[in-house]
Amino acid sequence: MISASRLALVAAAGLSLAACSHLPTPSLPLLKTEAPASEAPVMAGPKTADLKPGQWAQALSDVAPDPAWRFGVLPSGMRYAIRKNATPPGQASLRLWFDAGSLMEADDQQGLAHFLEHMAFNGSRNVPEGEMIKILERHGLAFGADTNAQTSFDETAYQLDLPKTDDGTVDTSLMLLREAAGELTIAPEAVDRERGVVLSEERARDTPGYRVAIQTLSAQMEGQLPPKRIPIGKTEVLKTAPAQRIRDFYEAYYRPERAVLVAVGDFDVDAMEAKIKAKFGDWAGKGQPGKNPDVGPVAKRGPTAKLIVEAGAPWSVQMTWTRKPDGLVETKALDERDTLENLAFAVLNRRLQAIGRSAEPPFIAGGAFKGDQYGAVRVTTLGATAQPGRWREAMEALSAEQRRAVQYGVRQDELDREIATMRASLAAAAAGEATQRTPTLANQLVDTLGDGEVITSPSQNLAFYDALVKGLTAERVNAVLKTAFAGSGPLVVIAAPQNVEGGEAAVLKAYDEAKAKPVTPPAAPGVTAWPYSSFGPTGKVVEQKEVSDLDAVFVRFENGVKLTVKPTKFRDDQVLVKVRTGHGLLDLPTDSQSPLWSGSAFVEGGLKQISAQDMERVLTGKIWNAQLGVEDDAFTLNGRTRPEDLSTELQVLAAFATEPGWRPEAFNRVKTSYGTLHDQLQSTTGGVLGRDLGGLMHGGDQRWTFPSREQIAASSLDNLKAAVANPLASGDIEVIVVGDTTVDKAIAAVADTFGALPARKGAPEPEGARQAPFPAPAAAPVLRTHKGRADQAALFMAWRTDDLFSNLQRSRDVTILSQVMQLRLIDELREKQGATYSPNASSTASIVFKNWGYLGVSLEVPPEKLDGVVASIRKIAADLRDKPVTEDELERAKKPRIDQIEKARVTNEYWVGALSGAQSDPRLLDATRSVLAGLSRVTPADVQKAARTYLADDKSWLLLVKPEAAAK
Repeated sequence: MISASRLALVAAAGLSLAACSHLPTPSLPLLKTEAPASEAPVMAGPKTADLKPGQWAQALSDVAPDPAWRFGVLPSGMRYAIRKNATPPGQASLRLWFDAGSLMEADDQQGLAHFLEHMAFNGSRNVPEGEMIKILERHGLAFGADTNAQTSFDETAYQLDLPKTDDGTVDTSLMLLREAAGELTIAPEAVDRERGVVLSEERARDTPGYRVAIQTLSAQMEGQLPPKRIPIGKTEVLKTAPAQRIRDFYEAYYRPERAVLVAVGDFDVDAMEAKIKAKFGDWAGKGQPGKNPDVGPVAKRGPTAKLIVEAGAPWSVQMTWTRKPDGLVETKALDERDTLENLAFAVLNRRLQAIGRSAEPPFIAGGAFKGDQYGAVRVTTLGATAQPGRWREAMEALSAEQRRAVQYGVRQDELDREIATMRASLAAAAAGEATQRTPTLANQLVDTLGDGEVITSPSQNLAFYDALVKGLTAERVNAVLKTAFAGSGPLVVIAAPQNVEGGEAAVLKAYDEAKAKPVTPPAAPGVTAWPYSSFGPTGKVVEQKEVSDLDAVFVRFENGVKLTVKPTKFRDDQVLVKVRTGHGLLDLPTDSQSPLWSGSAFVEGGLKQISAQDMERVLTGKIWNAQLGVEDDAFTLNGRTRPEDLSTELQVLAAFATEPGWRPEAFNRVKTSYGTLHDQLQSTTGGVLGRDLGGLMHGGDQRWTFPSREQIAASSLDNLKAAVANPLASGDIEVIVVGDTTVDKAIAAVADTFGALPARKGAPEPEGARQAPFPAPAAAPVLRTHKGRADQAALFMAWRTDDLFSNLQRSRDVTILSQVMQLRLIDELREKQGATYSPNASSTASIVFKNWGYLGVSLEVPPEKLDGVVASIRKIAADLRDKPVTEDELERAKKPRIDQIEKARVTNEYWVGALSGAQSDPRLLDATRSVLAGLSRVTPADVQKAARTYLADDKSWLLLVKPEAAAK
């Protein structure tokens, strides 16, 4: 599967259309000028439409599949793909995929493909309504995390990630998927109970950015079917459609010949194949099979303008060329074309990135995208987030770069850079091939199914790539690049929170003026060397101690730098690095706004001796990463690399710790982006919660508050520098290295970088800084408002608990209490009342701030149901106080949580977090050692005691977010 997977056009907006959105009222026709479309090149090859039921893409392709997979097909036409994989050990992933989505719906079924996905969890011939999730929880699968599903335009997929591969767990999971495939009851009363849940999902997904994405889709696919079949459908259909219409879709499209079962994990392949045949062998379709939809022809048009005005949306510009989709099965020829296009677009994106990083950028960020969309259209899109009101400058810049690319192509030096960058990524993937994670492999196979792709291994991909790029010239790539802009267009879409003077006519005129301006050839880059390869004499180790039960080593250098190393084989060719220095939030004042909202400007500002753009160029072919972060008790520099580039990664992080660039253009770009964020946040309940909750939960302490518009406008790079520069320059340093390396190699890399720095005195943390306020319980709720839909509201209810170390076992009791609360919220508010899509309960216990912790509940709900939902939550809390939970409920709460931690403990990410600060605070090691045993020993009496201790009505704090009009 080396061919580029399809790019949803809304990727430019960072959104997904799968499963959920709202179809807006059709807008006015697009303003266009008539012009003949340029002829699009037609590639020869087998078509996806040529694939017969039960046939894999490789049957028509000259691309060989990854031999690690076993492919099969049942007499019914149901296909299956099986693979043994032991990363992580003892786990498995199952996927049931259907060639069926919202495109297959009739007019009176809009939204029912997705509704059907919900009904798969709500009763079948052998599993009563409400029991499926409970059955899975008893086997350790958490609802949402391990048990999920997704409906898109042209496919539906169900996922089960199994924490164990014993026969009981595997057999039960296969049985439940078989029930979903052909035995659903779809009872009318169950459908009626689920309507509120689906409508809640529709409300939660309906944001300004989402509405812009759908209107953009409508413009790009003018007259075609996909914009008329948004997966969430129409609310009137969701409210009134009879259960029979869901069943009609079920019987027409949930059929063996449209299904693929994927099984990956630590099991015997022969045994799994036998189980699949035994469980699914009797499945047969019912009634007449459904037909594939006619998506309609691609509109032929010349330059066209579309203006989308949506309050709360950011300013953005897209220029799109459309043509008939390839519709081809993956072949070597198609892979070659796509790879050459990918290299060309990598150059184009690099140019757009450089423009965005310039001193006076015409846009905040820009990018180029291309690919087939849902079998309906092939698009090539250039997009940018514009500065407020400056859509014209952004469009002119995009137009210039598109025309520069077509007229002059890419330079050989630009191409060589992208060849090296892409090869480094492919080589890293090939090196880590033996430890690819099970869920990732299952998802990769599923991703091939809708596009006629062939699953290939990382080593196959690298071999193909190396053969293709050997001697590759810019002329050859440029010939392919020019064809990417063939077809109709461009369609110029301007999205804005307010109207543009002159409307679409003004947009079209501006485009005509922009394309009349000549462009010059791309300039050659300057020659720059990496200036941070030496930091002084190699540091000396003065202490080394093994923590044998955790397979970790503590090291201390002569200059005081501490190093913690944990070599692992969880994932080949991956090494994670974290550098901690200073005291993080403890260092910041409580009474002035934290400037860390602008923290991304730190790395984007480059280094003192080299800009971020030049830094990326001189380190081409290396795998490295750098991010600034803040924790409660430390500032962090985080990196991700491979064994051969560990020294480079440490050089990069040491350079940022000692000589950051502090370039104002990087800060100004972040500031401009944040300047429009308030309008976006206030348009949804989730945005308001995200903006205000941190400050409210800390009593207004400004280390946690979100900056106001005025504070953003008045901010400067000096604010960020004042908060971060001194801790990075003089704070005590702790380095954590976890992954595919050795203790000796990690010590050597740190000795040449952080270990070589001058000794640091380090400042003590401010006195009293470990006290953080918590909101006092109150009878009246705190009220916030949003400017979005009138049927959207949300709540957050919290009960104060304690910090982690006040009583370690009690904190585990509270964790399980929150898990039980989650089960009851789902059962009562989602399953019984249908009031909300995704109620959530969780607990937090600080390891830094004394006596700070809480158990919290959050959910979205219609405004008129707020009082009833609050009463239901309080009743659940009272029941937990008054009566012990059953053993079954306790196990359904404990087992998924324990299994989640067991799965996490075989990842490098878990151990980077668990070992952070451990040399200074050994209690963290004890907490890591005891977490599984502590959770396992929680009893019903412990849960009830925790509920009695914390969940009193008069101890709760409540935040409500209501629509602005309803709150007046």
